[in-house]
Amino acid sequence: MLAAIALTPCAPVLVPELAGEAAAEVADFSSAARAAAATLPQRWIAIGVGPAESVIEPDTRSTFAGYGVDLPVALSEQADLPITAVPLCALVAGWLRGQANPRAEVQVRVYPAGLGAGAAQTFGSRLRAEIDAIADPIGVLVVADGFHTLTASAPGGHQPESEPVQTGLDDALATGDAAALTHLPDGIVGRVAYQVLAGLAPHPTAAVQLARGAPYGVGYFVGTWSP
Repeated sequence: MLAAIALTPCAPVLVPELAGEAAAEVADFSSAARAAAATLPQRWIAIGVGPAESVIEPDTRSTFAGYGVDLPVALSEQADLPITAVPLCALVAGWLRGQANPRAEVQVRVYPAGLGAGAAQTFGSRLRAEIDAIADPIGVLVVADGFHTLTASAPGGHQPESEPVQTGLDDALATGDAAALTHLPDGIVGRVAYQVLAGLAPHPTAAVQLARGAPYGVGYFVGTWSP
């Protein structure tokens, strides 16, 4: 049974140990992400984007060493596999689990960044059917960014035309407008994850915005949806 949905950026800067001097600027996003994740039950499925489709199980352990600090993360308390490399979305999901609910376990579904909108929605609707066939409450964590081109300091350079599109994305996430997510452009880094969300929860009963903005030119949104 799908019980709750939380949305967080896919950003290592949310982790204070990795943020350095940026920690103060992103503190509100980091605390909001922890609050959103805390609304989920004991079992999570995280949705993210990566180079290839994969499923990462709760017995997985990894580290943020590739992002400058050897900070370990795990997808459950019982995780006992050797440390292995995983996509950033899985690292963020594991860190949030440890911060928000250390007793939780999370399985991560990684979808290819080039997946078409229709295929992404189909994955989402299939995932919803899979979750609804389970009697226990399941929470979904969407780990995704918007544009990386929103200011001159952005990692993708400044593209002013991306700013109103980012506003439209944030508005859609804040109001639970799943239909609007089906038309997102490829420049949105987490496009596929948001379109899987559209298939998973096409008609949410409520949506709550906890934080939005573009620190360092990257579109971040934190919030919750009620399925």
